[in-house]
Amino acid sequence: MSTSAPFAPIYLAGQTGSGKTAVALELAGRLELPVEVINADAYQIYRGLEIISAAPTEEERSSAPHHLFGILDPTEECDAARFAELAKAKIAEVGQRALPLVVGGGGLYLKAITHGLAPTPKGDAVLREELEQRTLKDLVSEYQSLDPKGATATNLQNRRYVTRNLEICLLTGRPASELKSEWQDNEPDITAFYLERSREDIYDRINLRTLQMFESGVIDEISNLGELSATSAKAIGIREIQSLIAGEIDVISCTEEIQMITRRYAKRQESWFRRETAFRRIPITPEQTTEQITDALTAHLPALPTE
Repeated sequence: MSTSAPFAPIYLAGQTGSGKTAVALELAGRLELPVEVINADAYQIYRGLEIISAAPTEEERSSAPHHLFGILDPTEECDAARFAELAKAKIAEVGQRALPLVVGGGGLYLKAITHGLAPTPKGDAVLREELEQRTLKDLVSEYQSLDPKGATATNLQNRRYVTRNLEICLLTGRPASELKSEWQDNEPDITAFYLERSREDIYDRINLRTLQMFESGVIDEISNLGELSATSAKAIGIREIQSLIAGEIDVISCTEEIQMITRRYAKRQESWFRRETAFRRIPITPEQTTEQITDALTAHLPALPTE
């Protein structure tokens, strides 16, 4: 290669159903240097959720090396901090030999990678010993009073998570969820893009993809799942399909519910990325092909090293 410096990553974001996978593969094949795709989706990291999370298929993944797809068991917890740790390590590793193309739609997880989560205080041995003597019910009660927002997003049956979050609250005098939403770098120097589609377009694509999900066997996929972590269980569609399997709703109601929930999620994604100035927005129309979208994106790429 013409340079010994590591390759800097390119970040590709977009709402669910925006076409990130197709654009990523087109870009990887077009650039005149080695490219490896790194997952930045909260649910595509889990094995057994490939259809429900719209993970790249085996055929798609065969066109370029892919990383952090299906590496965790659905019983494992994975918050933004852990995801960022895994992703940063993989970006550093891949960057020594190829251009890391980081692809995902979750604003929090992507921002944890690009901006870096603010450090939380180290554990205090005296306080931790005190907390270990208390009942889980007591810990949960105090944690809920100090950080109600964080408590709603925490597995309150997991004593380790509750204890650590409560410890952060007590050591800092601030809600743990508030501290965890702060960043090390508010203006990172990164190459990052956001695929921007109109609301009508993205909603149409979501509705169609949900139907395709059922055609691809998502009911069987969910039927084969065992115990789920609090994190993996949040994947859109799991709860609704479990209700379908249990006979509580019919397939039409299930489909419509998933479409509605996914549209709401896409709306939240758009709101999140409207605030993210580090991501250059690439406007897309329904008529544009993947090649044309990639043309628009590559026009904004910085000079890249070559082999």
